[in-house]
Amino acid sequence: MGNDEDGRPLVLVLAGAGYGQQAPVLWWSRAIASAAGCEVVAPTWTIDDAAGADPLAFVEAAIGAALGDRLPELVIAKSFGCFALPWAIRNDVPGVWLTPVLTHDDVATALAAATDAHDAIGGGDDTMWRPERVSGTAARLQTVDRADHSLQVAGDWRRSQRLQADVFDVVERRVAALAAHQTGG
Repeated sequence: MGNDEDGRPLVLVLAGAGYGQQAPVLWWSRAIASAAGCEVVAPTWTIDDAAGADPLAFVEAAIGAALGDRLPELVIAKSFGCFALPWAIRNDVPGVWLTPVLTHDDVATALAAATDAHDAIGGGDDTMWRPERVSGTAARLQTVDRADHSLQVAGDWRRSQRLQADVFDVVERRVAALAAHQTGG
């Protein structure tokens, strides 16, 4: 797993359909991983009709194109990028899943089977965040009160910023654990 060339942990950051790598939650997640010395791979994509028709295959193909045969130590994914959940569970790759589409059966089934190596965070006002569909999961689930699918509170940028800082705490904890594991700490 990871970056065989220099031993740095490899973190894969996956965007949403309309929430790209420049959007706040992914931008800062990537910055956290980079600051911790991780190699970050953050593919960009355009969601077309074929991707929408088979999002699991599209995301897996994008991961393969971005990583080849390498496996990351951590996935940080937003919404559409969370269609990587079945792949991550199959390959034993931990993840931070931001607003996973729990209305999709394959995503919900994968998160339900997840271990405590996974965190999933959704907005309380997000219709795709359906934590009751993954009851019994060992993953840590967190609902951001009053937040929408972008993990923002409509009309309240200050509250949105504070709540997103809590999301970054989860990302930072996961990334710090990678760094500690790499150094034997």
